[in-house]
Amino acid sequence: MQHQLSTHRQRLLTALAHKEPDRVPFDLGGSVLTGIHIRAYQSLRRYLGLPVRELIVRDTVQQLARVEDDVLERLGVDVRNVSPNPLRPEIHFKETDDGKYTYYYDDFGIGWRMPVSGGFYFDMFHHPLGGDITEGDIDRFALPDVTDPVRFTGLKETAQGIIDGEKRAVYMGNVCAGIFELYLWVRGFQNGYADLAGNLKLALKLLDRFKDLQIVYWGKVFSVMGDTIDVVQLADDFAGQDRMLISPATYRKHLKPLHREVCDFIHSHSRARIFFHSCGAIRPVIPDLIEAGVDIINPVQVSAAGMDSAELKREFGKDLVFWGGGVDTQRIFDERNTPDAVREDVKRRLNDLMPGGGFVFATVHNIQANVPPENIVAMWETVQKYGKY
Repeated sequence: MQHQLSTHRQRLLTALAHKEPDRVPFDLGGSVLTGIHIRAYQSLRRYLGLPVRELIVRDTVQQLARVEDDVLERLGVDVRNVSPNPLRPEIHFKETDDGKYTYYYDDFGIGWRMPVSGGFYFDMFHHPLGGDITEGDIDRFALPDVTDPVRFTGLKETAQGIIDGEKRAVYMGNVCAGIFELYLWVRGFQNGYADLAGNLKLALKLLDRFKDLQIVYWGKVFSVMGDTIDVVQLADDFAGQDRMLISPATYRKHLKPLHREVCDFIHSHSRARIFFHSCGAIRPVIPDLIEAGVDIINPVQVSAAGMDSAELKREFGKDLVFWGGGVDTQRIFDERNTPDAVREDVKRRLNDLMPGGGFVFATVHNIQANVPPENIVAMWETVQKYGKY
C-alpha cells in the first residue's frame, strides 16, 4: 500500500488515529519522559558534527537537555513540547555544609539534591508533609498558583508557530507530577503508603487536592491554548519491575476514579489525546486505564513483568497507542551493548508495535547519561530503515 508523504504533524496524528502513516513517528525530547540526559546529548551533538553550544537544562530533576532545532531537523523529530513557564525564572541552588550535595526546593516545598561529585540527577530528600499530620495540615498546605498568567505568556503563539512553521505536532506538558506521585512526594513514601493502609481518609483528602489542582490547571490550559494542542501529558507511577506498588484493587477503588475525572475533563474541553506515563509492570490495570479515558501509554517498559511488546499490541492495540517501547533502555541501550544489539532490539519492537499504526517511536523512558552516541544513531538509523509502512 502506498502512503503519501506526510508533514510531521500529519504523521503523528495519523498514528494516533490507529492508522498507518508513511512511517512511524519519531520522538526525542517531546516530553520530559522521552528526553535525553545532558551528558548523552553533548556526546550526540559531537558525534553528529553539530556545533558546540551552551546547553539548556530542560528538566532539572532528571537533568534533561532541551533538544535544539538542529537536532530536531537532523533526526526528523515529529513532535515538539510546549510546557508552562515556571513561576520562578531561576532555581536557587545551595550547597550542603559538608559540600557533598547541591540542593533546592521546588514550588511544592519538596527538597531535591544531587551529589556534587559524579551526580547524574536530583533525588528527593525532604517531604513537606512528612511525619504526623492532620487534615487541617492538608487544608493549610499551600499549593502553587497553576493559573498564573506568567506561566502561559507566549505559549499559544509558540504552539501555533510549531504547527504552521515547523509542521510538527504539539505536546503539552503537565504542571506537576501525577496525582499519586505528588501525593507520595509531598507526604513521603513511608507515610504515604502507611496512610493508604491505616489512615485512608487522610490519604484520600490529599489525593483529592492534587486531582483538583490538575483539573484547575487543564482548565486554564484549554482556555489559553484553544485547539493548538495535539497531545497532553498525564502520569502516575504505581508499579515496579515485577509487580504493582499498590494492588490492582486499590488502584481501581481509589485512584482510577481520580484519573477518570481528570480524563473526562480533558476530553470534554479539548480534542487532545491523553498521553499517560506509568513505568513498570502495569499490565493488570491497563484495561482500567483504557476505561478511565487514557488514549496513549508510555513508556511501555518492555523489561518489566507482563510487558511483552507483541502481547501488549495484540491485546490492547485497538484501544491504546503505544508511545515508547522502541528500544529497551534497561537491558540493551547502554554502553554494555553494541550498536548491532541495539539494531536487533529496535527491529523487534518495530515488528511488534508498528502494524496498523498506533505507535510512536521513542525509547523506554529518557536516554540516560551512559548511552553512547553510536547506540543512539544505530537506533535512529534502524527506525529510518525499517520504520516505513
